[in-house]
Order: sequence, then structure tokens, then C-alpha cells
Amino acid sequence: MEKLEWLDVGDIAIELYEKFPEVDPQWIGFPDLHSKICGLENFSGDPSKSNEQILEAIQMLWIEAVSYTHLTLPTTP
Repeated sequence: MEKLEWLDVGDIAIELYEKFPEVDPQWIGFPDLHSKICGLENFSGDPSKSNEQILEAIQMLWIEAVSYTHLTLPTTP
């Protein structure tokens, strides 16, 4: 398993989506998001190196992952 750093925003978002399927990332606060990221098994980044911009990017990609999986494709007749 590859170790994740703060700039691995896409991979972090996927890990969060897989580990916390019950969480709606649209409503998560940055302190809780930061805690969840730092608690990921393969996260090796320095907790003090995050910032609002990085957390926002991760949150947006997590929201996108949830939205993508909840899309219903039209059925063909």
C-alpha cells in the first residue's frame, strides 16, 4: 500500500470515500476532515503541514466521488 502525503488529494479522497461510506463529506468540518485524514492507515503526512486549501481540495474530490457513485444512469427501453 502506497503511503499518502497531503498533496495526494485524489488518492486521499478515494481512501476517505472507501473508509467512511456513511459520512456526507458536504457537511464535514475541516477539523473532523483533518482528523479522518491523519487517521488513515496509509497516511504518512505531517499533520501540521495541512492547510485550508488542501483540505478543501480533498473535501471537493470526496464530494465528487460520492456524487459520481450515486448517479443513476438512464435505462434504455
